[in-house]
Amino acid sequence: MNMKKQKPKAIVVGGSITGESCAKALVSAGWDVVVIEKTRGPPTQNPTDAGLGLDPLAQKIVQSWLHEPELLYNNTLPITITEGYNIIYLISFFPNLATDGEKKISWVIGREEGAKYLTAYWADLHGLIYNTLPPEIFLWGHQYLSFCISEDKLTVKVRAKDLETDEIIEIVGDLLVGADGILSSIGQSILPDFKLRYTGYCEWRGVFNFSENDSETILGIRKSYPDIGKCFYTNIGSGSHILVTELKKEKFNWVWYVNQPEPELKGNTTSVKVSSDMIEELHQRAEQVWLPELSRMIKETKDPFLNAIYDCDPLEKIIWDRVVLTGDAAHPTTPHSARSTNMAIIDAAVLGKCLEKWGPDHLDSALEEYQSIRKPVTSAQVLHSRRLGQMKQGLSIPGRERPFDPKTASLEDSVFILNKNVPLFDVVPPILDSIFRSA
Repeated sequence: MNMKKQKPKAIVVGGSITGESCAKALVSAGWDVVVIEKTRGPPTQNPTDAGLGLDPLAQKIVQSWLHEPELLYNNTLPITITEGYNIIYLISFFPNLATDGEKKISWVIGREEGAKYLTAYWADLHGLIYNTLPPEIFLWGHQYLSFCISEDKLTVKVRAKDLETDEIIEIVGDLLVGADGILSSIGQSILPDFKLRYTGYCEWRGVFNFSENDSETILGIRKSYPDIGKCFYTNIGSGSHILVTELKKEKFNWVWYVNQPEPELKGNTTSVKVSSDMIEELHQRAEQVWLPELSRMIKETKDPFLNAIYDCDPLEKIIWDRVVLTGDAAHPTTPHSARSTNMAIIDAAVLGKCLEKWGPDHLDSALEEYQSIRKPVTSAQVLHSRRLGQMKQGLSIPGRERPFDPKTASLEDSVFILNKNVPLFDVVPPILDSIFRSA
């Protein structure tokens, strides 16, 4: 009698976009998957839901995972300024504007065309991927506690706590995937001395709802940013910068980076508790730094939130025996090159293809190939994003005589801050060729 061979099993810690992307890629590779996530259930969109940008390769990967690939475009906004192009081949641009807060004027110091991004709500993208997966693989409301690898190094056992009942459960699998973000518990278990690097600044984020606000504010934004809805705008002031873009469902998304001492954080989060006094100070500073139209939109945005920004030097390894790190757990990065979500999706796709190629009997070879493909790319992009943030915030940079000043920006500086200059941005790993060609 022929016995059906049991599928290999992966335990994914983290149910965010990184974790569900890994789950999708591994299920597609023929693996059984269990996802452990401490939140009580799948995320739902809220009025302050953050926006993100998907690069061309991440778009192709997500499309390949969807039952109906066009759903990606139904839930995103194309960043394009050229009419008549097929939706898959979007032409986008990123104007970089210098702003003089005292004179209330701005001018273009850099303009980028052909970046081909889509903008999306975080929860919308999460929902698209989540809906392609069997819901029973998710253990919502479970807190990861610890893991141990068997003596023969062929299996891994994970302990987790049901936050509703306090029951401790144990799961045994062939592979543990750390997809639990920048403050990864998996990473801390492996590298107990690991520490993040505070960048010297935080980000304020807000989503401005058209339907709930004064039409004059909207008209003012569209006048000051005539190509909003077709591009990302980056305003660079002295020691600060802000991104403004349009999202679907009649909303503007803005992200403002502010230099400040490292805030005191409570719990396992990089989010900062916001007070009414802090918001009032934000509004006053906006009036001093930005154009009146932008300042007005910031003041009329409900419930802005604040995150401290961290990254770290590239890790020497992202695999250990039966453990692999992905996404921000593998390469904490600043957000200036729109790499965090994109790198996570590509990580997942490469990991899945490596596991599929080598099969469960050659797991070590699969993980080694995953690391050899992804680590050089993510390391270069993390360090590029770090320097980009330092420049746009007017911070000191090793090897540079003086901080970047948008009022005196050189041609070389203007070229460096363009998104297309992200290292290895257009490189498609050969193992993903089939995805890139078919999507």
